[in-house]
Amino acid sequence: MPSAREGIFFGTNYAYTGKSKSIIMKKVFTLTTALLLGAALFAQTDTLWKRGGGAILNFNQTSLTNWAAGGESNLSSTLLTNFYMNYKKGTTTWDNTLNMNYGLITANNYADIRKNEDRIELNSKYGRYAFADDFYYSGLVNFLTQFAPGYDYLTDPEATSPLSELMAPGFLTAAVGLDWKPGKGEKFSMFLSPATGKFTFVLDETIANTEIDTVNNKNRYGVTTGESIRAEFGASMIASLNTSLGKNVSLSSKLTLFNNYTDPIAEHRGNIDVDFQNNFNMKISKYLAATLFLQVLYDHDIAIPTYDENDIQTGTGPKTQFKEVFGIGLSYKFE
Repeated sequence: MPSAREGIFFGTNYAYTGKSKSIIMKKVFTLTTALLLGAALFAQTDTLWKRGGGAILNFNQTSLTNWAAGGESNLSSTLLTNFYMNYKKGTTTWDNTLNMNYGLITANNYADIRKNEDRIELNSKYGRYAFADDFYYSGLVNFLTQFAPGYDYLTDPEATSPLSELMAPGFLTAAVGLDWKPGKGEKFSMFLSPATGKFTFVLDETIANTEIDTVNNKNRYGVTTGESIRAEFGASMIASLNTSLGKNVSLSSKLTLFNNYTDPIAEHRGNIDVDFQNNFNMKISKYLAATLFLQVLYDHDIAIPTYDENDIQTGTGPKTQFKEVFGIGLSYKFE
């Protein structure tokens, strides 16, 4: 197993075993790569594309020497990137976004390096005019995973057993439905789909075989213990908003809801997965910006451990997850 220092870099040995797992992984990466390359190819030759993006590199440093009140010296840095390529001509639209974030923080007075942010997300949505100017028949693909292993340092301070890896988990969502894009869809859109397929991948054998939900015989990510894929079929809604809150403040918000109305456990068919993301960007100067990212996540199939006051695990179950990331750093945008 990788050490705490080795496990967060790209040189980690991802030992996915099994012929079927290799085939699945190749198909997922082939699909996402084809979408990106296809959009990039058209964008280079067609002036009907709007493309751009940006990156923010945040830094934080704390140094303590003979500090009576206690504390710990540390360094942290987070890179946040986003890119988009959007096409519109007549009755056709094609919107593509790619978000990649990665962050590191030192611990134990610089002795260890740990991951504190890790995300790869690709969205591609194709639409054709339906009626009333603002409605489009659309198809959507969303792919989500991470770069490197993640650990629970509370129960595993030496970082010997990762809880997550590249494609463990990985999520692929494909949907068809109706997209409402008022005002040319530049600020707000709402996508409704009665036919959505959601696939959860756990392509690391150790993580896949680690049973967390003993009642339903499932691992941490809701996949049956020992298996690599969980398929769900249901309905979804995705609402996104991009707007200005002031002269130098902008908001990018996205709400995703999913209901698996074909869940084999009948009492679970009323559960709704929620992913609510809000990204505030405050421009300080041309190359300096502050960012605030807030995320609320709930998935009934993800088992999260519960600990007592002595950090002893007492059970597992679905819980509402929260994430907040704030930083000030270098910013660069292009269009």
